[in-house]
Amino acid sequence: MLIKPPGFVFQFKRLQSSYALSKCINEIFKDPPFKSQTTVNGWVKGVRVQKRIAFIDISDGTSFQNLMCVVPPDQAKELRTGVSVQVTGEIKESNGKSQSIELKTTDPDSVKVLGPVLDSYPLQKKFHSPQFLRTIPHLRWKTQFLSSILRFRSHVEMKLMEFFTQEQFTRTHPPLITSSDCEGAGELFKIESASRADIENKFFGKDSYLTVSTQLHLEVLCMALSRVWTLTPCFRAEESDTHRHLSEFWMLEAEIAFISDVRQLTTFCERMIKHVVNSLHQDLEGQGSNLINSRRDQEFVHKMIERWDQLLNGKWKTITYTEAIDILSAESSKGNISFQFKPAWGEPLQSEHEKWLTGEYFKSPVFVLNYPKESKPFYMTRNPDGKTVACFDLLVPDVGEIIGGSMREHNIDLLLDEIKQRNMKTDDIEWYLSLRSSGSVSHGGFGMGFERLLCYLGCVENIRDVIPFPRSSRDCVC
Repeated sequence: MLIKPPGFVFQFKRLQSSYALSKCINEIFKDPPFKSQTTVNGWVKGVRVQKRIAFIDISDGTSFQNLMCVVPPDQAKELRTGVSVQVTGEIKESNGKSQSIELKTTDPDSVKVLGPVLDSYPLQKKFHSPQFLRTIPHLRWKTQFLSSILRFRSHVEMKLMEFFTQEQFTRTHPPLITSSDCEGAGELFKIESASRADIENKFFGKDSYLTVSTQLHLEVLCMALSRVWTLTPCFRAEESDTHRHLSEFWMLEAEIAFISDVRQLTTFCERMIKHVVNSLHQDLEGQGSNLINSRRDQEFVHKMIERWDQLLNGKWKTITYTEAIDILSAESSKGNISFQFKPAWGEPLQSEHEKWLTGEYFKSPVFVLNYPKESKPFYMTRNPDGKTVACFDLLVPDVGEIIGGSMREHNIDLLLDEIKQRNMKTDDIEWYLSLRSSGSVSHGGFGMGFERLLCYLGCVENIRDVIPFPRSSRDCVC
């Protein structure tokens, strides 16, 4: 039993009030403290000095809205974009058209400069191209649009956590360092202690790598907890230098025990994404407005809202890989579409195929099931036809694949047979194989590229603009 000392409650409350955080701008907009002295901290986004009055637009990053401060002109003469300030005054209803409230003061000492900027400060109150902003990675998140992306990213993660919690999942933390190649693609970053790089005595006693997927370790946890998920960094040593690829990215992965059909996974994934999109569409926590009001180009705003509507309305399409190849081949032979890569059974669906199926043919998200087993990793459950595996990819218009998943082979004999056919070594995955003789059950899971989801929902063309510090081939600026 916890015994509280005399005066504990009083002392705790006094401590709370003495060291509480000051109200941020987002809180002030949600619940304006009218008729009370308020202190606001932030960075100057714009200054307009007139003869008898000055206006300072301030942002602290917590809202897409700037707070307009009305101050004596002499208090604003030395201010410029980027300067950090503290302003004290009274919150009042604003007569301006673009804001509902403003902070007003007549005190000659109402504005305190916290941190100045150099004359060479590159961000000004004008449009800066994404290409230019990527050259200043330490400053670009101060811009209105990119700061809205970080708030959006945080919101999506929160909504995903909310969904998995409602579905009785446990969030887990599998390792980022591994001795095995989950995907079998060989696109791994090998790691070693700098002091041991030139000697045979390896730090971990064997070759080790940054993970390309936490799936194998997540399956271990699934066999104990039934429903598990994680959101962690993953790493792929691809030389691709496109707007869709990163060497370091975040992957949401989930494993579910006691399921027997891949369509249970596709149904779950559809519900998961719709849960997130609904919060944007209904403007819960103001995150729909956060994205919409931070975009200058109304064409992107319209396209973004159109995507949310498309994701929410109706059941998503489901076809097999074979049906996809038949559709692509038939339309190509009719001359309705010309592809750079000819669709053929056994060959992977290219990005152009995925985008055409979703954007032109079905005009909706599409689950593609049952790919040829030779094109997929060893751990997927074989279908009765012996040629395909029980797997799926979720394709969305304009982007292509954002989720891939499958049923996992839980029969040890079938799994060993597949490994033998592929001439794979089992030394580094004995622990994984032993799960199949330790109370194994039918199970499946999936992985979703977090940044790709953000690009699609936020209508962002370049994946480098939805992750704080993008890492790709020959690009590790800071």
